[in-house]
Amino acid sequence: MKVFVTGVIIGIFLFALGIVFYFVTGRASASVEDKPLPFERTLAHAALDARIKKDMPTSVPIAADENAYLAGAKVYQEHCGICHGLPNVEQTPMAKAMFPKPPALFKGKGVTDDPAGETYWKVVNGIRLTGMPEFKHILNDTQMWQVSLLLANADKISDAVKQQLKPPTPGGPGVPVPPIGMSVPGKPGRVPINPHASPTVQ
Repeated sequence: MKVFVTGVIIGIFLFALGIVFYFVTGRASASVEDKPLPFERTLAHAALDARIKKDMPTSVPIAADENAYLAGAKVYQEHCGICHGLPNVEQTPMAKAMFPKPPALFKGKGVTDDPAGETYWKVVNGIRLTGMPEFKHILNDTQMWQVSLLLANADKISDAVKQQLKPPTPGGPGVPVPPIGMSVPGKPGRVPINPHASPTVQ
């Protein structure tokens, strides 16, 4: 029995050592085009789902009405459209080049089948290793609820809200972009991005 237990311990040690060796020698998937690691998606989703279920709010402090959707649409266009796309507009090349690819929130059901509190948690906290940032240092609480309610009800928004979600006309009034180096309060070095701004040619 002692020999068996010793063998099990040695086997576990060698297995753990093999995993460490696999990662530190550059064999693990790390680039966007690499195949996902075994069980990578399953484990990541399980961890995220468990954390959200544990921490997400179960009540919404503001009304889910037209005013909230309009305000949420403005927030979405300024901060979210660059990755998650706008209605009837293809996702940006940057979004398509990410891994994991950010979901197109105005195609199909989006997140209309999720409680607003779940989307709110993701907006507030971000999602590690996905490119989804936290917005609690960029937006106020009302803004985060407004955009969460918009997305929870994206399948029944009015034409006025859809109009607000249209990308600005080239050359027309758009969302002002702070000068390079202007940081977001609370997070030095972070600046909001206008997804529709023309690139600056150096």
